[in-house]
Amino acid sequence: MASFVEIRFKGTRRDYYNNRGLDVEPGAYVLVEADRGEDLGEVTALGSIAERKCSSSSGGCGTPTPEKRILRLAEPSEIDRLADLRSDEERVRGEATTLVTRHGLKMKVTEAEWQFDRKKLIIYFTAERRVDFRELVRDLARTFRTRIELKQIGVRDEAALLGGVGRCGRELCCSTWLPELKPVSLQLAKDQRLSLNPAQISGCCGRLMCCLMYEHQTYVEARRRFPREGKTLRTRQGSEKVLSVDIWRERVVLKGKEGERRTVTLKELRDEMGRAGDFRSSQGNDKKKTKTKKDEKRGSE
Repeated sequence: MASFVEIRFKGTRRDYYNNRGLDVEPGAYVLVEADRGEDLGEVTALGSIAERKCSSSSGGCGTPTPEKRILRLAEPSEIDRLADLRSDEERVRGEATTLVTRHGLKMKVTEAEWQFDRKKLIIYFTAERRVDFRELVRDLARTFRTRIELKQIGVRDEAALLGGVGRCGRELCCSTWLPELKPVSLQLAKDQRLSLNPAQISGCCGRLMCCLMYEHQTYVEARRRFPREGKTLRTRQGSEKVLSVDIWRERVVLKGKEGERRTVTLKELRDEMGRAGDFRSSQGNDKKKTKTKKDEKRGSE
């Protein structure tokens, strides 16, 4: 019987709980301890799997055993009530948007989420700058007669919360299975020789697509077997400069002193350069030069 359990609530919100004596399995709905009350969520992972997911999340678990407990399994009527709460959240979001407009605040209400016992209401919003919403919170509390929590999120978190379909035709990774949103840099696209046009490498959120990370390590490892572009090599033709490489077809384009170009396979290039050790040595020199440049840059900083 697993004592460490991951529970999913609305959207991508997840938390970890201590299970004491209940026989639960993934897909079951349970009532759990919440902030000054109770909440209802779905079991998504148990035991060691839940522990690994917790430890790999941002900030980690903070404790070997979660302090919050699973109270009991949910009744069918309670699951129906949760569905009613989710339906009511559309109305809540509309009224919250009206109040935001009335106060003239530059913020966008993204989503709303009731705690199961209705003792707390979370309203997610995005804003470019810091917003003073103290008066808004008072109006929201009077309107919905509960405790209000306004939570600011980024555009990537907004996409994960609302969901959608990516250019691949599948549901967004961030709103389905991706456990954590990690920073994505433009260097990932450069390493993979992708177009740097933002319209082609950006997702629904307007930021660089998370999937740029999936194959990046494969590209980096494959690239290490090739000489660096711009490097001059000694081949059977004499001194030739590396113009470009094709890591998947294992081809290298070379340019001679007279400007003539030719394409050879990586194996042919190794044979022309003599022993394989000489080829690896040239690669090692490239890595040392790259490392030295990085060290010099760090030293200047």
